[in-house]
Amino acid sequence: MRVIDDLLRNADRYATDPEHGYHATDKTAEPGRGLAIVACMDARLRLFSLLGLDEGDAHIIRNAGGVVTDDVIRSLSVSQHVLNTVDVLVIQHTDCGLTKTTDEAFDALMREHAGHRPSWGLRTITDLEASVRESVASIRESPFLVHRGEVRGAIFDVATGELTEVS
Repeated sequence: MRVIDDLLRNADRYATDPEHGYHATDKTAEPGRGLAIVACMDARLRLFSLLGLDEGDAHIIRNAGGVVTDDVIRSLSVSQHVLNTVDVLVIQHTDCGLTKTTDEAFDALMREHAGHRPSWGLRTITDLEASVRESVASIRESPFLVHRGEVRGAIFDVATGELTEVS
């Protein structure tokens, strides 16, 4: 069985299961908790389970490393200005793929693969707490964001399942 075929069958069940399926038909695009979460794309981060969220509670913005890039600021700008979110939580994690390479090594890999380096930087992580602080600072300092709520950061430990706030 092909992976995407399996996923599409699961989606059919999700749409029709009254007990365990989709139940956010009465909600809007505005997150019910006024929250946006920036997190790594790592499949081990089950954000809804981890944070006790339900459909419609928060915007989830995921990318490699959970680092705040221009595109994250773009998504947060829409989240705040158009869809009225207030608070932002940044979540990065231990054993992240961005700790396993360097910007230079990745650029070389991309030059080998595509013939040139990408227009964007990978932004590898050498110090996880510093990376979280940098991402939080990028959000706090962005002139494109509303800045009317909290912006906080945390690290998820993939070995223990614990989430620790970074101050």
